[in-house]
Amino acid sequence: MGIKRRHWALAAAPLTLALLVMTGCQSTPDAPAAEPTTAPSTPTARSVARVCAKPAAGPAEAPAGAVTVDPAVVGDLAAKTKSSPANTTFWLRPGKHRLEPDRYAQVMPKKGNRYLGAPGAVLDGRKINQYAFGGTARDVTISHLTVQRFVAPNNEGVVNHDMADAWVIEHAKIQYNSGAGLMAGARQQVRASCLRNNGQYGMNAYKTGDSIRGLVVEDNEIVGNNTDDWERQRPGCGCTGGIKFWAVNGADIHGNWVHDNHGAGLWADNNNNDFRIEGNLLEANDGAALMYETSYNAVIRNNTIRRNNWVEGREYAARGDDFPYATVYVSEAGGEPRIPARTDKLEIYRNVLENNWNGITLWENADRFCNSSANTSTGYCTLLVKDTARCARPAIATAPLYADCRWKTQRVDIHSNRFVLDTSVVKCTAECGRMAVLANYGTYPDWSPYKGKRVAEAITHKQHNRWHDNVYRGRWSFVAEDPSRELDSGQWQVMPYQQDAGSTFDPVAGG
Repeated sequence: MGIKRRHWALAAAPLTLALLVMTGCQSTPDAPAAEPTTAPSTPTARSVARVCAKPAAGPAEAPAGAVTVDPAVVGDLAAKTKSSPANTTFWLRPGKHRLEPDRYAQVMPKKGNRYLGAPGAVLDGRKINQYAFGGTARDVTISHLTVQRFVAPNNEGVVNHDMADAWVIEHAKIQYNSGAGLMAGARQQVRASCLRNNGQYGMNAYKTGDSIRGLVVEDNEIVGNNTDDWERQRPGCGCTGGIKFWAVNGADIHGNWVHDNHGAGLWADNNNNDFRIEGNLLEANDGAALMYETSYNAVIRNNTIRRNNWVEGREYAARGDDFPYATVYVSEAGGEPRIPARTDKLEIYRNVLENNWNGITLWENADRFCNSSANTSTGYCTLLVKDTARCARPAIATAPLYADCRWKTQRVDIHSNRFVLDTSVVKCTAECGRMAVLANYGTYPDWSPYKGKRVAEAITHKQHNRWHDNVYRGRWSFVAEDPSRELDSGQWQVMPYQQDAGSTFDPVAGG
């Protein structure tokens, strides 16, 4: 279900943090660690530090009226859930709880059920069971419980397998599973939980046949996911990340520590809208810290983003690919006033980006649009066109479909950020300190109205994409229109680009 990553070869391919930015302070980089046992050293981690290492303890005694679940009885949790009415609270005793030894054995909650783990309560799939909690019941809560060693298939999930609405997952540890640790439904809340070392995703925010509305992901630690390395198993699948978002309308991603994932940290992919991504610490992910792709209307602010993309960025450069694959990667995404949201732009501001491989790239594939073979989201179109079949000759060549059949990187406002690059820390000599706004030369299909330089000229000059009032430390370069056109800061600021007005540049990293 993922979209392939767009690159040049494919086309031819809260308050304390604000003070950190305003004062120009920066944290001291340290070596990435797969499972740190100490809190990060930036103020961003005010509430997410040590979630995996020191989770909050659950109730030591059963709450009044709760059904007690015995770990010594195999299948006790599923059986008591089945025999109890809706809105029952279950208290899982300390110990390792098991389901029946059948791969489809799982807990099927009823509406309003609550599952509370005592200190040391673990639901263990033993690498036998595929799913832990499934079904379509709403308003289910899972808290203070460790869920581990389930073997969901690729693109499926262990907790909330059937994407039911209004679940709350809090103070939980969901770890060492195959597939995704979590799926998501509308109005789902994931708070203060550890999503660790799952085979594909920490969470796959995707709902079959529908969009997800009102998702909250707050104060979690999301670390080490994609242990099965799906991008190598299926090159170009676009099916990995700490969290993957697909057709989510309205999301608040606050205060999370997203680190050391094997691929992207956060990846919004395909017709997402109205995101607020703020106050997070995104660090040491192998790929981009954040990808916002074929999506709309977002605010990305007050995040600390450091030491990301060292693995994938270095691999691109080593094979001679000059595409500026970036740490914040905006691909066919931007602001669209016709789609209701809390903003009509894609605004990226008051962030600190420190010692990543590359900075921010705004990219648009001229050959990717509704009904095109380059649109790897087969059957999907933009949120402005209901019927994909309309995006064909002759109608696509004229208004309004000429504009509406293409996901456009437009109305992106990048300002008041601090970009720091010390090449001795990143251990690079070239192609690791670039900002970019570019597209490929349109070539196919043969009926495409976007051939040639049309899209490259539009994204660079006509779609209101703007950098301004930023602070740069270290040696940065700038790419415009296509990868071969690399500019220094002076060329970037004057005609015809006129970018980064009011910004300052210091070739010495630090400060």
